[in-house]
Order: sequence, then structure tokens, then C-alpha cells
Amino acid sequence: MIITIRKDDGTVTYDTSMIEDDSNKNNINTIISKIGTLNVLVEALNYASDTHQNNLNILLQNNEEALVEPVEETEEEVVEETSTEDESLNEVS
Repeated sequence: MIITIRKDDGTVTYDTSMIEDDSNKNNINTIISKIGTLNVLVEALNYASDTHQNNLNILLQNNEEALVEPVEETEEEVVEETSTEDESLNEVS
């Protein structure tokens, strides 16, 4: 099996059928299988999440009484704090 791994500095390709150690080959094939299963689960979860978000959006659009109008921000007075430390403490002798 040909495996291509993408890294920041490029890609690396391996041929797992050329591995002679049966123990390593079995471990590698097990991990490849797990990665494939996890990728399918991630895709399924993303699909389900997107579907629920779209359904929620449709339901909320049909209930205008739940709509909250944005509040305009008023300009607030900014008060600057001044340091009361003695400046002589910061001088280097």
C-alpha cells in the first residue's frame, strides 16, 4: 500500500508492502485502518453538525419574536490612569 504523508516542508511517500518485519507491517496497517475510520467519523460528524445548524437557523427564522436587535454602542469617556510611582525608583545609578 502506498502512503503519502504531507508535512510542512513537503510530502513523503512510503510503500508499506516493502516492509519486511511482519510485526511492524501489522502495526502500520492497523494504524492506517484506524486513521481511515476516524476520518469517516469526522466527516459524518461535520455533516450532522452542519445539518443541525441549518435546521436551527430555519427554525429560528420562523420565530421572529426571538430575534434580538443589535444595540448601538455609545461612546464612553476613556479615563487614563497615571502612575503615582516615584520616578527616581526607575533611574539606574
